[in-house]
Amino acid sequence: MKIEIIFRKWITPSSPTPPHLQSLKISSFDQHGQSHYVPSFYFYPANEEECGVINNAEKSLRLQKSLSEEDIRVMKPLIECNDKGAEYLEAQVAGSLSQLLSDEELETQLQNHFVPPLFDPINSPPLVVQFNRFECGGVAIGVSMTHKMVDAFSAFGFITAWATACRIGIHKASPPSFELGSIFPPRDSFRIENWERKATATNKIVTKRFVFDAVAISNLKAAVSASARNNSSELPKQQITRVKVVAALIWRSCIRVSQAVHGRMRPSIVKFPINLRGKTNLPIPENSCGNFAGWSAPHFMPNDEGEVKIHELVSRIHDGIEQTLSNYAKASSSDEFFIMVMNDFRKLDEALKQTEQQDVYLFSCWCRFPMYEADFGWGKPTLVSRGVQAHKEMILLFDTKDGNGIDAWVSLEEKNMLLFTQDPDLLAFTT
Repeated sequence: MKIEIIFRKWITPSSPTPPHLQSLKISSFDQHGQSHYVPSFYFYPANEEECGVINNAEKSLRLQKSLSEEDIRVMKPLIECNDKGAEYLEAQVAGSLSQLLSDEELETQLQNHFVPPLFDPINSPPLVVQFNRFECGGVAIGVSMTHKMVDAFSAFGFITAWATACRIGIHKASPPSFELGSIFPPRDSFRIENWERKATATNKIVTKRFVFDAVAISNLKAAVSASARNNSSELPKQQITRVKVVAALIWRSCIRVSQAVHGRMRPSIVKFPINLRGKTNLPIPENSCGNFAGWSAPHFMPNDEGEVKIHELVSRIHDGIEQTLSNYAKASSSDEFFIMVMNDFRKLDEALKQTEQQDVYLFSCWCRFPMYEADFGWGKPTLVSRGVQAHKEMILLFDTKDGNGIDAWVSLEEKNMLLFTQDPDLLAFTT
């Protein structure tokens, strides 16, 4: 399936950026954020009724116009705004959207070409958009934003506001708050590295998609409850959430793969993200734009029984998150809060580097973010994805379109993926 760039241009603000927004501070969390771009893709099938009203050329023009109104004053205030704008590309795809959305095509590197790869947050624009037109009339919108300035919450907040501006006007779009830079000003005393397990030249990373629908998750929750009861335990209902049971099932499958590879069960750590908005005692706006996330790191230690009980992994994930939030709730000032988070980052990074003694599984969770609310005026997307991981092992969790299931995109070394896809418990709950 060939993708050809038709044109590219800079989208500049429809009006000059006000002086007071030209040099807003990034926060200390942004300062220590990851220096890479995070792409996301929104797929919209052709619809005869829609095609009679809005053709793809008109859709592209609307995107560009609303981008000039909405985007620049949302993204550029995060750094020294010079009104250069965002980069916008349009591409023609030789093939149909239905062909791409088949599992075989969707799990390849192809969809990564729906937005240009960016590796230099300093010299590249903070935002790049690519409008991809399929021969069938369907479209895919690729959006890539620098992680130095936004986390997933901020990114989806921007995309939702942009879609609203495109569909019904800029006056209906909800602007974010830029107060994090004032609450947590940049500082030079903390330097940490974000650890990632990357592929080596000889270890190919393979990505597979596993769909847990609402029925499967209901059955999985029942299995977790039964596992607890069979071991004379009882998990509170608030622990048995769809994200926690799916994450626990994937974690257990990874532990089994490791056991098969190493010939013994090894200790492991799960790095699990926590959106910190609304979870502190500090006066921080819940619509704050920027990086404001923490990490929980539940551990697994093998026991003499040589068995991994899924309800115990659910409990470890839950307790890890609750303990992290409980500690942060004790902070009485922004300085104390930031130091606590950074110290946890340092301890976690040191633990994650001990890969000879233990396994590390990185999770990223985009559930409950408004991904499927991105209606630019031609309906909501039929699928949202982040793209295929090519350089590192990772597990990405998304909502399914109905909001009741979970799309799990699992990226593992090729030899490990062969074993992972054969786990009978995983196969029992996925499609």
